[in-house]
Amino acid sequence: MYNSDPQHGITLERMLIDLVDYFGWEELARRIPIKCFSNNPSIKSSLTFLRRTPWARAQVEELDARMRR
Repeated sequence: MYNSDPQHGITLERMLIDLVDYFGWEELARRIPIKCFSNNPSIKSSLTFLRRTPWARAQVEELDARMRR
């Protein structure tokens, strides 16, 4: 069965790495204004925050979906 969801099977870590590669931390922090993207950002600290914060994770997933289209 074909899955039309471009994010199917993509982990949160992969999304974040791809977003940082595409936008960079500064632009990512501008688009989604959260401290873990603007204040000494790292993949590890951002993943910790996003896994505990559903609204922020939803914003990352939405931006990732728009980027992949």
